[in-house]
Amino acid sequence: MRKSLRVVSNPGIPRIGSTASIGDRDDELLDAYSATVTAVAERVSPSVVNIEVTHVPENRRSTPAGRFRELRGSGSGFVFTPDGFILTNSHVVHRASHLRVALADGRTFDARLIGEDPDTDLAVIRIHAEGLVPAVLGDSKSIRVGQLVVAIGNPYGFQCTVTAGVVSALGRSLRSQSGRLIDDVIQTDAALNPGNSGGPLVSSRGEVIGVNTAVIFPAQGLCFATAINTAKHVAGLLIRHGMIRRGHLGLAGQNVSLPRRHVLQHNLRAPSAVLVVSLVGGGPAERGGVREGDLIIGYAGQPVASIDDLHKLLTEEQLGAKTELVVLRGGEKVSLEIVPAESATLK
Repeated sequence: MRKSLRVVSNPGIPRIGSTASIGDRDDELLDAYSATVTAVAERVSPSVVNIEVTHVPENRRSTPAGRFRELRGSGSGFVFTPDGFILTNSHVVHRASHLRVALADGRTFDARLIGEDPDTDLAVIRIHAEGLVPAVLGDSKSIRVGQLVVAIGNPYGFQCTVTAGVVSALGRSLRSQSGRLIDDVIQTDAALNPGNSGGPLVSSRGEVIGVNTAVIFPAQGLCFATAINTAKHVAGLLIRHGMIRRGHLGLAGQNVSLPRRHVLQHNLRAPSAVLVVSLVGGGPAERGGVREGDLIIGYAGQPVASIDDLHKLLTEEQLGAKTELVVLRGGEKVSLEIVPAESATLK
């Protein structure tokens, strides 16, 4: 006897072929998505600025009239205080001889560089203007992979261009132009192009969660932003001091693998270290007894397996204080006392 199959309809789930139900739901979702992006753009766009940059190249070739040839570029930024402080990228304003800021309402102002930090690719500039609309800064620790984000900037000079995407990944590290790693970088697929640098990456609540900083060419959808928590810390120091103070040891090093016997003998956490290739004459490392050929395995009580590890430990708090540097010399562990110097003193 053949049994018949009874299909039970669930009113909460549209039947296959019920295109009207699916279409209605899609329309509702798209309308909600569109409304969110529109609301974010309307809230944040008045804070976004276009930065016109003029600088004289290092080779300083002059024109037949005897004037130096000037190079021009542009980038983005956003007002984050009512009194005219603007966040942008260091690479946008680096070595600028003149800065001009255009607001979303069409007004333009000369700007002054307050300070920059190439190690995090962040900079603060300032204009003096009334009626500014500062962006609301969020908390980058609260964001999640997959959430909606909106990028606003001025790619190729097209002012207040809005793109949307999602947070693709968190906690990335990105190499800055100075050679240091920028930690806690946000990866997004919101489209960025030249000129977007320095613009805000914004959450669906209209809060800035990152500063757009880099695009990987020719890849599609690989864009990065410095987390706003990092930017808030750096911006505060730049406003107060005009620079970020970091320590230097006065040495050149390279990452190397350690012989397995050394790793086991000294119970090291990582099978690598920093080989001291050369020393700055009279620098902190040389004064502290470091020699070329030493292998740095520890600093300030923390293990060192790479140059990036060492950079992270050379904070402002270490300046002027005696700190233990542990090296392997001839296979034996040697502890040295070293006093880091401020990076600016070694340039």
